[in-house]
Amino acid sequence: MADPPQSEVADEFDDADSALGEDDEDLSSTASIGSSILRYRQENGRTYHAYKDGKYLLPNDEGENDRLDLQHHMYYLTLGGKLYIAPIPEDQKIHRVLDLGTGTGIWAIDFADEHPETQVLGVDLSPIQPTFVPPNCQFEIDDIEEPWEYKYKFDFINMRMMVGCVSDWPRCFKQCFDNLNPGGWLEVKDISFPIEDNDSSFPEDCAVKKWSDLILEGTIKLGRPCDSAKDYKTMLIEVGFEDVVEVRYKWPQNRWPKDKKLKELGERLISWSWNSGGMADFLYLGMWMHENFSTGLAGLSMAVFTRGLGWSQEELEVFLADVRKSMKDPNVHGYYPISRFAVYGRKPQ
Repeated sequence: MADPPQSEVADEFDDADSALGEDDEDLSSTASIGSSILRYRQENGRTYHAYKDGKYLLPNDEGENDRLDLQHHMYYLTLGGKLYIAPIPEDQKIHRVLDLGTGTGIWAIDFADEHPETQVLGVDLSPIQPTFVPPNCQFEIDDIEEPWEYKYKFDFINMRMMVGCVSDWPRCFKQCFDNLNPGGWLEVKDISFPIEDNDSSFPEDCAVKKWSDLILEGTIKLGRPCDSAKDYKTMLIEVGFEDVVEVRYKWPQNRWPKDKKLKELGERLISWSWNSGGMADFLYLGMWMHENFSTGLAGLSMAVFTRGLGWSQEELEVFLADVRKSMKDPNVHGYYPISRFAVYGRKPQ
């Protein structure tokens, strides 16, 4: 059977098979975008989501949204210009896609543009997504840690940079598994803390090392540890996923590989963590990583340090001045492990 035209795909969002019905009972697992949801939490000069207040530790204001879009670009570079690299057969039809923790919705929108025959649903705690989107793309406010009550299943589920967002990862992965059609796919991409040292370059009392260690400590205290990616593979297998393949990348914290004596090392890292390109690509990624974390440092830190570690805003801002200097120092050869899991779901029936 031929795929439906794009207009029919868009119409499916409003039909009886959709999880986005207009009646109150159709919204049992979804919050309507009312005044309470738009009344964001104001804290230490930043805004945070109002729905399920306190669950997500990062802001939802313009500065953070810009950082999320930059992060999308970094993944685009890392994956060689692709939105995903799960080995989905070319003849497999992807009718419905779910983007968990969609953020600004940039991944979902790009996927919908590239696949007009596919219905794409992005879910998030914050209504920060644009209103002008492709007709086959829709967003809803939802909490993925609550029981899923979608009226249909998905062919592909995407999760990206959700570390620190989920308190019970095995339960989350089980819900992903149970909501995939036979032969469906899940792709998970995430960062892991703390920062790692490439060649014992961290000086004594290294500020960026101390910062990343404290981020981990704070997220553990808040029940959402940011080192969870190290256990994803085991958890994915235990809930029933098959052919679980983990690919690891490195995101350098700045342009430290530019030194000539590091050229051979940098090329080796590229061969391990980069699909194509040369040293310039690795340096380029380091430049964007520095922009990503240094400009967004306050947003990344504020809730974790003040809620989880009991710091004051003033104490944190003084500390972050040193962290920014450390992040910029090309003599500090730090990097963050990035893992990608492309996993096969339920066997065809």
